[in-house]
Amino acid sequence: MTILNKIPCTIVTGFLGAGKTTLVRHAVEHNDGRRLAIIVNEFGDVGFDGSLLAECGIPGCDADAVVELPNGCICCTVADDFVPALNKLLDRPEPPEHILIETSGLALPKPLVQAFNWPAIRSRVTVDGVVAVVDGPAVASGAFADDPEALAAQRAADASVEHENPLEEVFEDQLLCADLVVMNKSDLLDEGERARVRAEVEAHLPRAVKLVETAHGALDPRVLLGINAAAESDLAARPSHHETEEDHDHDDFESVALPVRAAGSPEDLAGRVAKAAEVAGVLRIKGFCAVADKPMRLVVQGVGRRIAHHYDRPWRPGEHKDGTLVVIGLTGFDKEAVAAALKG
Repeated sequence: MTILNKIPCTIVTGFLGAGKTTLVRHAVEHNDGRRLAIIVNEFGDVGFDGSLLAECGIPGCDADAVVELPNGCICCTVADDFVPALNKLLDRPEPPEHILIETSGLALPKPLVQAFNWPAIRSRVTVDGVVAVVDGPAVASGAFADDPEALAAQRAADASVEHENPLEEVFEDQLLCADLVVMNKSDLLDEGERARVRAEVEAHLPRAVKLVETAHGALDPRVLLGINAAAESDLAARPSHHETEEDHDHDDFESVALPVRAAGSPEDLAGRVAKAAEVAGVLRIKGFCAVADKPMRLVVQGVGRRIAHHYDRPWRPGEHKDGTLVVIGLTGFDKEAVAAALKG
């Protein structure tokens, strides 16, 4: 089977909270009738992004079109989770015309790209492109920068040390594999900040890669889809700190799902989430909650100290309204302090 006969897949990677789900949703909403399927991977064991997509109300974006793979990074569960999920989509009576694969924010894309050479799927699919979504304000704030002095001290003790900041290593691996970089949330940056973020991103790229700026993930699907990279055949041009599925782990990060009581108002919950985000090592908070006397489900998301919330849909009759927030952070972050902050 030639590449023209294979079903194209777009891998959407990017660090926690960069805006991957928003980008995917926009692509589906402006997809002009193409039959799409979406595979969504979550680092934690509670689904969130897949639910947001499956329940977004956009035609073609429903539970049948969205496959959720929670409880671990897709780069570590290729054989057990990803390949079987992909084959189920391909074996449908009407298989998708294009598949969007949204990785977790901590996943490394190269092991996933390598999986497309597995005998079980290599004749059926191709990696149309790897798209790295970058959180512009996070880069501008130095979230992914190494501490040069600390790194030098570590290297003096151990020459094999590459990065002092575990976020930097994941961020760089995602960029090293990219065919397209999307600098999201550019509307939150001034001209000078955008130039600095561009320069930092380009410094990580191993080759010429297109970089586009977006706000709220609003990128024309004609730019996102149809790159025709056949990335699985171009692995040598995509260096990585971890070349194989077995060559890495995620010991630097952990997650916990915490119950949260109904909020008196969205601002009440946002205030509690903001306090939880101040706990050292917390990187990402996301989940759903009930608001007193409101028929709608509240979505809340925190990226660093930036908190956002909105209502996404009505609660269903008989649906449990117990709120749950997933908190992802550096290993060892104080979960009790986070839980206390969320209780208010």
